[in-house]
Amino acid sequence: MKALVTGARGQLGRDVVSLFSHYHDTFGFGRDQLDITDADTVRKIIREMEPDVVIHTAAYTAVDRAEEDKHQAFVVNAQGSQNVAAAAAEVGAKLCAISTDYVFDGQASTPYTEDSKVNPQSVYGQSKLAGEDYVREITDSHFIVRTSWVFGVHGNNFVKTLLKLGKQGKPLKVVNDQFGSPTSTADLAKLLLELVASNRFGTYHASNTGVCSWYDFSREIFRQAGIQVEVEPCTTEEFSRPAPRPAYSVLAHDALRENGFHLLQPWQDALRDFLGDWSHYEDLEGTK
Repeated sequence: MKALVTGARGQLGRDVVSLFSHYHDTFGFGRDQLDITDADTVRKIIREMEPDVVIHTAAYTAVDRAEEDKHQAFVVNAQGSQNVAAAAAEVGAKLCAISTDYVFDGQASTPYTEDSKVNPQSVYGQSKLAGEDYVREITDSHFIVRTSWVFGVHGNNFVKTLLKLGKQGKPLKVVNDQFGSPTSTADLAKLLLELVASNRFGTYHASNTGVCSWYDFSREIFRQAGIQVEVEPCTTEEFSRPAPRPAYSVLAHDALRENGFHLLQPWQDALRDFLGDWSHYEDLEGTK
């Protein structure tokens, strides 16, 4: 199988390219090589490559900046996804598009299923939902994979930020009234590999199993990393941000179960694996 990955230099994209390369002819394109907002370029490259599957990880992910940059968020997340979906459909390729828990309003008290009502409260969430809608309209051969609280060895994320702050030894305040499920990009990439090998198309929720608050998550990060630092819980109101965050964005994994796919491991185990990978990665970076 030939796989083409958009956003190949991003946090998830790099892990997808690395893993898929062991099993398939895989071609990763960063933004400078494949600008998904340029329909002609997208069509030209996908026509030339003729992939069997397109893993669409490219996205505008600056959640707070999107509130003031609505046009660009929609150009990338909605129009960009439209361009990728149209080009993939033209060559008969499967499309696996990554989406987000931000398509929900966060007012639930039980995990959101794939059929739960969407009601995004942020520009980021609205733009990602618009991208989902384009994918569904354009091609039936799609996997839409919603995920949450993503972390990996590449790019910026909550875990790496906390590790850096923790080593400074200063007391920290972390939000304790937002609940979700952390997701390892390494684990997610493995699921995508399994998913696209099938023809079980549709919408899926994919996150590591288990639920925590950002405060719980931070405490576990420091515990596993062996970092002694004082962490105090705070409310969302105390830690105001431009974009509203879902108070509860836990994703149920009904579609994975119903279609016979493996669930991701508990988030605590995924964190353990990440810390081992990150330590090795830091060592390699330090030798350069």
